[in-house]
Amino acid sequence: MEEEVPHDCPGADSAQAGRGASCQGCPNQRLCASGAGAAPDPALEEIKEKMQPVKHKILVLSGKGGVGKSTFSAHLAHGLAEDENSQVALLDIDICGPSIPKIMGLEGEQYVDDNLGVMSVGFLLSSPDDAVIWRGPKKNGMIKQFLRDVDWGELDYLIVDTPPGTSDEHLSVVQYLAAAHIDGAVIITTPQEVSLQDVRKEINFCRKVKLPIVGVVENMSGFVCPKCKKESQIFPPTTGGAEAMCRDLAVPLLGRVPLDPLIGKSCDKGQSFFAEAPDSPATLAYRSIIQRIQEFCGLRQSEDKNPVSS
Repeated sequence: MEEEVPHDCPGADSAQAGRGASCQGCPNQRLCASGAGAAPDPALEEIKEKMQPVKHKILVLSGKGGVGKSTFSAHLAHGLAEDENSQVALLDIDICGPSIPKIMGLEGEQYVDDNLGVMSVGFLLSSPDDAVIWRGPKKNGMIKQFLRDVDWGELDYLIVDTPPGTSDEHLSVVQYLAAAHIDGAVIITTPQEVSLQDVRKEINFCRKVKLPIVGVVENMSGFVCPKCKKESQIFPPTTGGAEAMCRDLAVPLLGRVPLDPLIGKSCDKGQSFFAEAPDSPATLAYRSIIQRIQEFCGLRQSEDKNPVSS
């Protein structure tokens, strides 16, 4: 059963976090309660200091697994790193399902290119088939260690690939990075309602914890025939797809990425899909979405430098 934030959650930063009546039975109650009214975790200040040279921090979220979230995270990192003057890092905090090392073609190495680095719990496993069977506190400790102890250096972009849902890992990374400023979250969905219903919960989570939403990406949005390049709907948007949902919830739709068999093949080979299929409609869609994310980050940076006085 999927864990979700209570409908009337007081918020992780509230004095009632983990203590209110609505918190009873929430899987994140203990984590929230540990920060409410308690002495601040010294790691918060340490992480804030470590993150100062990182210009932009973007979380990639999904309500449901299997919608292509990690694939998108990897290609977002690849796309940003195509600018040789940009320093990019990809942090995989999907502790129990670390697929980023495979998608990025890394076995023991932590750098794809000189300007693109990766960190994942997958590097710490003796075998990629090993299961990570950890409870929340140990996961939280690993995320803290990644953020505080990794030598990130000066970065233009830190992309954080998260597990599906709204659980310990999400609360941890939001709380640890709160003082360091997160630009926002990119939320990945597929067109069908079974995915959208969980994305609505993800959007609600972001609003509860005051995490800005960059926008939504509709993945697997139609199928591109590798021969004729025409599209057909494999996952019909029976309730209007991401476009209708974004309109109803006043959230930006960043774009749609069609299915292309080469996306899966390039991920299995650990290669950039952009290099494998530069003229694919999916590549063009990715590039358009990445440009919109860059524009969002630039706007956020400008607002931070020139805050509007009340």
